[in-house]
Amino acid sequence: MSYERKETYNEEDINKLKENYKSIIETLGEDPQREGLIKTPERIAKAMLFNVQGYKQDAVAILNSAKFHEDISEMIIVKDIELYSMCEHHMLPFFGKAHIAYIPNGYITGLSKLARVVDVFSHRLQVQERLTTQILGAIKEALNPLGVAVVIEAKHLCMMMRGVQKQNSVTTTSAFDGEFMKNPTRSEFLKLISTKLD
Repeated sequence: MSYERKETYNEEDINKLKENYKSIIETLGEDPQREGLIKTPERIAKAMLFNVQGYKQDAVAILNSAKFHEDISEMIIVKDIELYSMCEHHMLPFFGKAHIAYIPNGYITGLSKLARVVDVFSHRLQVQERLTTQILGAIKEALNPLGVAVVIEAKHLCMMMRGVQKQNSVTTTSAFDGEFMKNPTRSEFLKLISTKLD
């Protein structure tokens, strides 16, 4: 019995992308009919469609799908959420982690939904700065919390593989709203995300 992996993609999109990637491979000086490259255009097409699936997803709807009334107003933090995205300038990956906090204003959401929001926006052609504010904006719109904070730390292959070729640089972006605009609340959040549990 042979192994067959099944994935669902729009065939028209796959075929358009396949032809484009085949042409790119030829332009780069390779033979797309070579044994190791015959299926490469299709693989790239499927990989790219996976990497940008966030365009077809609604982050606010995801948060609302697990929205619960709770009379609490303490800070909720989910930190070290893995993220993988594509730099829109070079279409090379950047990857790292997101830290999210919000202070409820009558409603909370499922913790996993915060991670899904990160996935929705990171699975698009992105810049880290915009990614950070989009995550904050979706949480603010869905939950209307007393405050939201988002910090992202990421490494960018466009800096590591080409250009300046700096292997150890990390880019940090942040966005704050509501109560997190106040220094004591923001400082508490930043302290908590930098603390490691034993």
